[in-house]
Amino acid sequence: MKVRNVGDDLSIHIERLAASNKAHLWHPFTQMKDYTSGEPLIIERGQGVKLYDVHGRAYYDGFSSVWLNVHGHNVPELNQAIVDQLGQVAHSTLLGMANIPAIELAEKLARIAPRGLNKVFFSDSGATGVEIAIKMAFQYWHNLGVRGKSSFITMNQAYHGDTIGAVSVGGIPLYQEVYRPLLFPSHAIPYPSAYPHNDGEASAGAMETTLNALRTLLEARSHEIAALLVEPIVQGAAGILVMPPGCLKAIAELCRQHQVLLIADEVATGFGRTGAMFACDLEAVAPDLMVVGKGLTGGYLPVAATLATDEIYNAFYADYEAQKTFFHGHSFTGNPLGCAVALASLKLFEERDVLANVRKGAALVEQKLAVLQDHPHVGDIRQKGLMIGIELVRDRTTRKAYRWEERIGVRTAMRARELGMLTRPLGNVIVFMPPLASTERELADMCDILISAIRDVTEGASSV
Repeated sequence: MKVRNVGDDLSIHIERLAASNKAHLWHPFTQMKDYTSGEPLIIERGQGVKLYDVHGRAYYDGFSSVWLNVHGHNVPELNQAIVDQLGQVAHSTLLGMANIPAIELAEKLARIAPRGLNKVFFSDSGATGVEIAIKMAFQYWHNLGVRGKSSFITMNQAYHGDTIGAVSVGGIPLYQEVYRPLLFPSHAIPYPSAYPHNDGEASAGAMETTLNALRTLLEARSHEIAALLVEPIVQGAAGILVMPPGCLKAIAELCRQHQVLLIADEVATGFGRTGAMFACDLEAVAPDLMVVGKGLTGGYLPVAATLATDEIYNAFYADYEAQKTFFHGHSFTGNPLGCAVALASLKLFEERDVLANVRKGAALVEQKLAVLQDHPHVGDIRQKGLMIGIELVRDRTTRKAYRWEERIGVRTAMRARELGMLTRPLGNVIVFMPPLASTERELADMCDILISAIRDVTEGASSV
């Protein structure tokens, strides 16, 4: 009788997982025809800033598992926080009652957020957090008896999530067009990006264009506009576009002058990613509503929050029969496990001085990637903290873009994967967002892989 060894059992197990993955799992933002034609990457475990697949191969997590990992994977302090909370209660609703971790996390967020954001409404993802902010802004004016302020301002190429409300205030046509009949209209103004020109004059011109467009719109229609939504300082899904200094503050001031609420979408930029706790802190901007998610739990569990000022909260604070209640909620709102690990993550921010580590790491990354500045197929390197986007172009001189069907971003990401690092491109933009806890050595290694992948693919050395 043939004795099957452990290796045979493992191979059968992996084959079964791969087959089941193709048969049943529908992946987000993924063309499944492409995905199922190749060998699937199946992650088994994580340790530090690396992920390991079912074959035991290690990869640097070069995009923080979609922009959310802070302290690395399998962090003892975060693991223990979940275990400790499990010994108490896994979930208890916030509908008409409270739980200890949710109370403590709300208090902590109010302390570290921009001034005035004292009220915290929990949800389970950035998109739902944005949806909440939209509804709060609309109902705020309604509760005050102000009629007509029912529309919103967004920015070209904005991304605020994938729920219908969040898509309605988005600005990326690829994600909107098929759903257009379901969406409510919004006003769009330019995002202040100077690309393809990379000089101070172009940057100043882009900022002036944005502010002039906003000023004109507000002067004509502020009476019908409830709020403006902005990804502060860095517009993520558009390709890591960075605002000129002072632009966010000027936007906030214009909104204030014209009595339009400012909603800051800090889902991607919050919790240290830009080198400050929140991107709004970089220009001392205090929005009326702020949405956070992703890094809130250190990248462990799906918890998001919408923070509001007392002024907004008070517009809902009324007698029961007035029906000014905010009629919104999710089953797992304020989940104790998620809130407990979020508290543990914020404690590590203080104990390990994560923000200082980000600023130090960002300087090293900028230095390392400088070798690509004159590369013939790199049109731009955009960076704020540890948010980096590298624009690949067919010709650096003319900034001529690669065609969509050339899949230059996908091919480069696949080459990086071969070399030992995971990332996910935004079209022709290669995204680099390592975990905030990455050491200088780890950042240097990841940069080397990124540089090699870009060179291999754009210079024809790789046929991936």
